Amino acid sequence: MDFRVRTFFFVVMAGLAYPELSTASVIFKPGEKVKYVAPGEEEMNGNAEELFHIGQAAEKEGNLKRAIRAYKSLVRRHPKDALAPGALFRAAELEEQRHNFIPAAELFRVVVERYPSSPHFDEAIEAQFRIGEIYLGGKKLKLLGIPFGSSIDRAVEIFAAVVRTAPYGKYTARAQFDIGLAREKQGANDAAIEAYQAVVDKFPKEPVAVDAQYQIGYIWLTAARSGTKDVAATTNARTAFQDFLFRHPNSEKTAQARSNLQMLERKQTATSFQVAKFYDKQKNYRAAVIYYNEVIRQEPGSTESDRAKKRIDQLRGKLGDAALQPAFAVAEAEKKKAGTHEGQTAKSESTMRSSPNSDMPLPSPETDLSLPPPASLTPDTTTAPEPPDAPAESATPERSSTPEASASPEATASPAP
Repeated sequence: MDFRVRTFFFVVMAGLAYPELSTASVIFKPGEKVKYVAPGEEEMNGNAEELFHIGQAAEKEGNLKRAIRAYKSLVRRHPKDALAPGALFRAAELEEQRHNFIPAAELFRVVVERYPSSPHFDEAIEAQFRIGEIYLGGKKLKLLGIPFGSSIDRAVEIFAAVVRTAPYGKYTARAQFDIGLAREKQGANDAAIEAYQAVVDKFPKEPVAVDAQYQIGYIWLTAARSGTKDVAATTNARTAFQDFLFRHPNSEKTAQARSNLQMLERKQTATSFQVAKFYDKQKNYRAAVIYYNEVIRQEPGSTESDRAKKRIDQLRGKLGDAALQPAFAVAEAEKKKAGTHEGQTAKSESTMRSSPNSDMPLPSPETDLSLPPPASLTPDTTTAPEPPDAPAESATPERSSTPEASASPEATASPAP
């Protein structure tokens, strides 16, 4: 309640201090309802040329608000006149000069959509991109000086308009990239990856495609380091960085991508070894052997690989190959057994029972049997990944010189000018 009272008091005082802000028009016309017109939106009479001259005269006098009103009245009353596209574009420029960025972006968008053959088409697209980056950089939306709404969402809307209205333009790929960057700043990683992937697929020859491919891997890398379901994230990150190295072997980010890939491979090997030990402890030896073999395949020659080979030999010596085969292999073996002579089967089973290894105790899988289940086997309790704390793994490529551009705090790959 106190907040409402203070807000009302603030509005009243603003109206008293700046009476020109509170002036408005009430228009009476015979046979029509009373019409309220907001300040600066009053109708101006005259043909297109007269209204255009009114706007120019107002500009020379420094009355930008009146000039904007004149230009907008021209477009509203004479939308098909040859002066309309230029008047609308000039109104947008004046709104931007007055730092009314949202109205300016809207007017620039109307120029592009309503007058696509206008000589100001490319300038209007560039202006939208410029304003979008201002809001991406953190400028707040304000009403009477009070911040409200999400400037990031508004930036995404502006960039999306650029992509939609100029699909093959100079700023289209960069606008699509900035949509991904905006979503990444919001923590909406799925939407960010989708936006970056669109850059890679639709603009593969653009310089910004390199940054987009890297950012896809970086997002998955962050998720792999901080989430509980890290197996899928690790796999996706490895795939993304492998794609990056294949597509862009000479990029300045190549060294960092290789470093990230090596770290991910080590992590995947360590995870597979932990899962193998978990199944070994539970005496699910078939599953344990599957993961021990994954360790050997993922990083042959490593310490984990040597330990995995040793443990597989111990299990094979105690249990035999048949007990360690995957379920489908056992089923196939059973089918073949069913066609053999019953006596031969009994003899074979008797031989297996009398194996000299059958009375020997099975060696312990590891000394640290108190390990909890690996993260990949526990329920997912992650709500959002935490930012990485190792600076060496978060590549921070430099931002372009685009006006008031800003980069994500976690990953700052940005489009080149």
